[in-house]
Amino acid sequence: MSGDHPVSPPAGPEGLLAVYDGALPAVYGYVIHRCADRRVAEDVTSETFLAAMDSVRKHRDTEPTTPWLIGIARHKLADHWRRAQRTPEPMEELPEPPDDPWDAEVDRMVAHHVLGQLSPVHRAVLTLRYVDDLPVGDCAEILGRTVGATEALLTRAKRAFRAAYPQTHPQRSARGGHA
Repeated sequence: MSGDHPVSPPAGPEGLLAVYDGALPAVYGYVIHRCADRRVAEDVTSETFLAAMDSVRKHRDTEPTTPWLIGIARHKLADHWRRAQRTPEPMEELPEPPDDPWDAEVDRMVAHHVLGQLSPVHRAVLTLRYVDDLPVGDCAEILGRTVGATEALLTRAKRAFRAAYPQTHPQRSARGGHA
């Protein structure tokens, strides 16, 4: 294939339709790994593609790509978390961990559950910073906050996460005793 260049999808709505089948699993996968609620993931994924269609209709020269769609999904997920902050939903009880020999998998499940117990804005900032590995400045932009306010939010969110995380070993206090 010497001299061949990859063909980019067409711009505008036709381009979105051209990348839809390949992008849908990636966008849904991105969302479901960050919210763990199938219904919410489906809604956010739908909102992502609706927003993308609105965008390519307004800006016909836009060439839709999967990373572009995931960027929209990130913003739609942040919107969901902001809405959830204003209207809290009841949280489920901690599920019984399966008989899984891998401690790492159990830790992942517990951490995911603990994230689900936090306020939506705490969950959002921790997910953006530590799951998506975004710099604090990018987290601030997505959440519509200043960098200083986001750093303070991140500190409070980490404190809330540690407080909600089940302790399996007694912690030592600063004086060497058990806390």
